[in-house]
Amino acid sequence: MSVVRRVVMRTGLFLIQPSVQAMTARCVFAGTIKRLFPRVSFTQSRSLCSDGSVADRDEVLLHRLDGEDKGIVEVLMRRERARNSLGRVFVGQIRELVSSIHHDAAVRVVIFRSLIPGVFCAGADLKERAQMSNPEAELFVQGLRSLMNDIAALPMPTIAAVDGFALGGGLELALACDLRTAAHSAQMGLIETTRGLLPGAGGSQRLPRTVGFAMAKELIFTGRRVGGEQAAELGLVNRSVPQNQTRDAAHKEALSLAREILPQAPIAVRMAKVAMNRGSEVDISSGMAIEGMCYARLIPTRDRQEGMAAFIEKRPPKYIGE
Repeated sequence: MSVVRRVVMRTGLFLIQPSVQAMTARCVFAGTIKRLFPRVSFTQSRSLCSDGSVADRDEVLLHRLDGEDKGIVEVLMRRERARNSLGRVFVGQIRELVSSIHHDAAVRVVIFRSLIPGVFCAGADLKERAQMSNPEAELFVQGLRSLMNDIAALPMPTIAAVDGFALGGGLELALACDLRTAAHSAQMGLIETTRGLLPGAGGSQRLPRTVGFAMAKELIFTGRRVGGEQAAELGLVNRSVPQNQTRDAAHKEALSLAREILPQAPIAVRMAKVAMNRGSEVDISSGMAIEGMCYARLIPTRDRQEGMAAFIEKRPPKYIGE
C-alpha cells in the first residue's frame, strides 16, 4: 500500500465510507448525547438551569467582532452561578455554537473567553454529576470528550483566554484550543486524581502532547495547579501577561494574537492547521505526504496568486479566502 493511501486512510483527509455497524453505533451514541445535552435555542432569553430552575439568560453566547476585527468570533461563557462549570445546558450550548461556526468561512479566528471575573471554567458541575447514575456519568463524560474533539476539529485557529481558574474540564477545554493566553494570576490544573478520577475529556492525551510526557505525568499524578507564569515556562500557554484592573488581561492578549493571525491567508492558515494536527499523529514520512496534499490544495487558490502579486508589487496582500 502506498504512503499516500495509508495517510488518506489514517487521517481522514478524504471521505471513507463507514461501516453499517459504525454508523449504527454513532447513531445510538448521538441519541444518548442529545438526551444528556439538550438542544437550546439561542433566540430564547430564558433557559433551564441544572437544578430545573429558569435562568434569565443563555449561559453561552457568540460574539462576532466587526470593523478591523471582522472575522474574529468570541465564545462568551457566562454561567455565573456555577463558575462556568460544565453542566448539561452549558455544555449543550457550547456544542451548538461550535457546530454553528464549523463550516462558516467568514470566521477566521475563534476566542473562548469567560465573562465571569476570576474564572475561565471551574470544571465539572459536581452537584449535577452527583445526581447521575454510574452509566449516566460515563455517558456524560463521553459527551464532554466528544465536545472537546469538536472544538479541536474546528478548521480555523482557536484561542483560549484564561483570566482565572481553569481546572479539570476547564483546562481540558483550553487544551482543546490551538493556542492559549493566560494572566499571571490564573490557576490551571488537571485535578481529577484528587477527586478519585482521571482527566476524561481529553486531558490525559492533550496535556502530554503540550508539555511533554514526564511533566504531564507529574502534573496529573499530583493534581498540582500552576499559575500563568509557570504555565508559560512549561509551554502550557503561549503567552502569559500580568493581570490588569479590569481582570481581562488574557483576553486582551488573545485579541492581540488573533489580530496577528487575521491578516494572513485564511485557507493557508486552515491548511497549515490540518498539516500540523494530522502530521503529529503519524510518522514523519506520512507527515510529509500530508503536508504535500495540504500544499497542493493551496496552489489553485486566488489567495496564493494575491500573495505573489502583493510581494512583487511591494504592497500588503488583501486575502479573500478563495
